[in-house]
Amino acid sequence: MIEVGALRALRSVAALGTLARAADELGFTASAVSQQLKRLERQVGVPVLAPAGRGVVLTPAGQAIVDAAPSVFQALERCAEAAQSVSEGAPRGTLRVVAFSTAIRGLLAPVLRGLAERCPDLRVQITEQDPDEALRSVDAGTADLALVHDADGLPAPLPPSMTQLLVHTDVGDVVLSRAHPLASAAAPLGRLDLAGHAWVTSPPGTVCHQWFRRLFADAPEEPDVRHLVDDFATQLALVASGEVIALVPRLARPPLGDGLVARPLHRQPKREVHAAWRRSADASPAIRALLTELGRASPPTPAAPGR
Repeated sequence: MIEVGALRALRSVAALGTLARAADELGFTASAVSQQLKRLERQVGVPVLAPAGRGVVLTPAGQAIVDAAPSVFQALERCAEAAQSVSEGAPRGTLRVVAFSTAIRGLLAPVLRGLAERCPDLRVQITEQDPDEALRSVDAGTADLALVHDADGLPAPLPPSMTQLLVHTDVGDVVLSRAHPLASAAAPLGRLDLAGHAWVTSPPGTVCHQWFRRLFADAPEEPDVRHLVDDFATQLALVASGEVIALVPRLARPPLGDGLVARPLHRQPKREVHAAWRRSADASPAIRALLTELGRASPPTPAAPGR
């Protein structure tokens, strides 16, 4: 009988290419993953991996096992759902959630107390992961639900075994010192309003940097970027100095206090946030409870003068 843990290990190695990366994803040591795969080879009677440079590749037998794995995991998940339904579908146990940092701050953290009050037997375990890694974790069965955002308007590619639901649309605003000349602007700001001002932005490769570059895509001159900072609280500290302004998504924005203001843009940058889970877990009471809580929560307050 093939062990489920060994099956997950082989699937992770197939996706990531090395034992070390698979071990990191699964939370084991590389030695433990290697031992699982050796047991798997003894159980099936043929090699499942072959060396390839510094990594490994699947043998034809290993690939056949990985191709059959989704139906195995789905059957096991249906067994778990059947057991939960006997208890009237009450959410219980541990729900493993993976999400990007601003979704944790802006979407998950605000609903945890209400979820705990309504589902006292449910424990939520949250791990920060970027969207691609989060989807891979859910697909591999090491997480139950992911919160992911699109990248530059393109949704993250969803594996066939998974489904998703739109839970939030995030937008970006310009944050300025209250003493800044644009702080008193009543109308939404356009590119011409922002020309000539100094900025702190998120580093290249991030969604917010893509937002920023698109904002000045047709500008005759390059914008004056003074600082590249990934942490939004640090961005706001630099904005408070009065030297620079910033483009900050509302999910990532803590209370601004008295020294800062947020102003909307004429063409607001947007990103959609989806919850994604395995199709075989559609009936999960725990997933349904969290989705209900996210739907019940109020969206972040739109930018307004003084806040």
